Amino acid sequence: MDSIVFLILRQMRAPLLLLTTVYAIATLGLTLIPGMDDKGQVWFMDFFHAFYFVSFMGTTTGFGEIPYPFTDAQRMWALIFIYITVATWVYTIGTLIRLWQNETLQKALAEHRFQRQVRQISEPFFVVCGYGNTGSRLVKSLRKRLIRASVLDLKQDRIDALMLAEHPLFLPGLQADASTPRNLVLAGIMHPKCKSVVALTDDNAVNLHIAITVKVLNPELKVICRADSHEIEANMASFGTDAIIDPFDSFAKDLGLAVDYPYQYMLSDWFRNESGEPLAPVMQLPKGRWLLCGFGRFGRAIHRELLDAGMTVQVIEPNKALLNLPVNAVIGDGTEAVTLNQAGVGEAVGIIAGADDDSNNLSIIVTAKALNPDLFVIARQNQQANSRLFAHPRAELVMEVSDVLATKIRTLLTNPLVDDFLSLARAHDDSWAQNLTERIRKISPLGFPEVWECVIAADSAHAVSNALTKGTDVRVEHLTHDHHDRDVSLPVLALLHSNSQGAFCMPSGHASLALNDRLLFAGSAASRAQMQWNLQNEVALGYILTGASLPQTWLGRWLQRSNS
Repeated sequence: MDSIVFLILRQMRAPLLLLTTVYAIATLGLTLIPGMDDKGQVWFMDFFHAFYFVSFMGTTTGFGEIPYPFTDAQRMWALIFIYITVATWVYTIGTLIRLWQNETLQKALAEHRFQRQVRQISEPFFVVCGYGNTGSRLVKSLRKRLIRASVLDLKQDRIDALMLAEHPLFLPGLQADASTPRNLVLAGIMHPKCKSVVALTDDNAVNLHIAITVKVLNPELKVICRADSHEIEANMASFGTDAIIDPFDSFAKDLGLAVDYPYQYMLSDWFRNESGEPLAPVMQLPKGRWLLCGFGRFGRAIHRELLDAGMTVQVIEPNKALLNLPVNAVIGDGTEAVTLNQAGVGEAVGIIAGADDDSNNLSIIVTAKALNPDLFVIARQNQQANSRLFAHPRAELVMEVSDVLATKIRTLLTNPLVDDFLSLARAHDDSWAQNLTERIRKISPLGFPEVWECVIAADSAHAVSNALTKGTDVRVEHLTHDHHDRDVSLPVLALLHSNSQGAFCMPSGHASLALNDRLLFAGSAASRAQMQWNLQNEVALGYILTGASLPQTWLGRWLQRSNS
């Protein structure tokens, strides 16, 4: 705020000094020029009346000559200064308008407004650096959950889009370089309610600098970064970055899972979805010969995973000078029938259109399907705006970078236990995963259920925390019963139980709880609301534990003691 005031005073110094000087001379002159009162005697105007007259004269309001009619000398003086004061005001107002349009002042005002809005946040929030395709998707998802965030982006049009988004939850945004420590501080990395910083810019160096800055200024803050190279990932990891996400590696690993463990892949896909989204059917990649069009970062990641899964992969790449290109690679774009035939499209079971140009990928799909209609098609979508185009060729699987990143990061921010659950789930075989998917379909047949975390602590589980403090044995099953009828189980699944001894996938209902335990559940929104009664309400929990409703009033407790 001091810089704003200084900027205004510096730019308005000359106009204000000129205006003050003109008014002072005009006022002084009126006090020195003799006038005549109503009795015909010489009279001199005092400073108050002189300044009053000059004030309305300079603004051309025109209240008349006061307190007596002017002499010719007074009128001549007033006539001169009418034009001088008007010209001075025109100059002053023009300078003020130019100042208001000054980019430096507008930026300073925007920073001050942004800083004030961030300071006023009173609930947990995240700092999102980069509001492109990925950032906008992530912020939209957070808004749906009524989770606050502050946003930094280099482009003003993106910040304008954030401000114009139709949603009741307001999120502050600033057009600024997120790699500058001062801007990160403005965004709230030192705020006590800030929980995490997400670096999603298109520049690896900027994301790295954000991670370093945050870990230096606030080491306790969780940092999640996007990275497009293994070298950058290693550098980020050396500074203690909590999560580093490479969208190509992430997608490729999931794809490799779909070869031999289709139900494990389906679990992973489901748990990245929003609540209520349709439950996708099981998908298993056909084994055999695959064509891979494009050997960039995406193609290399896919190539590595498919080879590890025992597939035969034929690479098609237009740049024959590319490093580490397989010796049997076919040189070409893959958009022409002759190139695809040379690569053996007729004997292939699937094709991956992995170029960095959406038009080429669409052309590859159409041409390959015409030559071999039975191909399993995986497509890379580079631009979010082309979603409808990729739905038209009916590709079985479409990889879009912003979607992969946004869903992964949203899970890390809102339900971090999901990743722990999926990691433990992959230690089981595919029949175990199939059984779990069937159980999920039973509790939520119309769409993916809600997934939520529960921490056994005084603020989030008041009743359970009090019971444990008193030495009462509270088990997982006690949280999953209906507080209206303790013999009825809620349609929920306990997915994970994390305590001081470790993390346990699909815990038994007989597992005892302790303070600071964390649990992951899946179920309907109604079941989640009912579970809150068991967690927070001592009467509800007492009924489930003992079968009796405990009185809460003094009279009720007295009557209970009297009857006993």
